[in-house]
Amino acid sequence: MDHIVDIADLKVVKANGEASKLVTYSLGSCIGVAIWDPVARVGGMLHYMLPESSVSPEKAQKNPAMFADTGLPALFKSAYKLGAEKRRMVVKIAGGSQLLDDNGAFNIGKRNYAILRKIFWKNGVMINGEHVGGSLSRTMRLDLTDGRVTLKMKDGEIEL
Repeated sequence: MDHIVDIADLKVVKANGEASKLVTYSLGSCIGVAIWDPVARVGGMLHYMLPESSVSPEKAQKNPAMFADTGLPALFKSAYKLGAEKRRMVVKIAGGSQLLDDNGAFNIGKRNYAILRKIFWKNGVMINGEHVGGSLSRTMRLDLTDGRVTLKMKDGEIEL
C-alpha cells in the first residue's frame, strides 16, 4: 500500500510488517525529506515548498509542511511520538531543482536546500544520502519494510 505525500504535506507511519511505501511526486524546486528509524520501524516523509514561514505566518500555522522551518520540526516530532529517536534516524533528501527559473531570479530550489542544511546543522542531524539540484523532477519513495529510498526521474531510477 502506498501512502501518498502531497505537495506541502507530511506523513509519518509505524511499519506494521505489510509491504507499504511513502511516496511523493513532482519534486522540482521543492525538497523531499525521508526519515527512517530501523529500530522503531518508523518512517516519515515531508514535501515542502518554500524555505521560510515568515513570508506567510498564517499559511504556516494552517499547514506547517509548506515551509522548511516549520515542516522539518513537525516531521521529526511526529516520528518521535511513534518511538523514533534522532540518533538512529537515517535521513535522505531529494529535490531542490531549478525549474521554470532559467535565469535564477528566485533560486527557490537552492534556498530550500540551504535552509535545510542550516536547520540540520543546528540540530545535529546528519544526511545519509541526497540527490539535489539540477533541472529535473523526481519521485521519491521510502520503503517501510526496509527503509530503502528510491528516486525515479525521466531517465531512470536510483537508490539513495
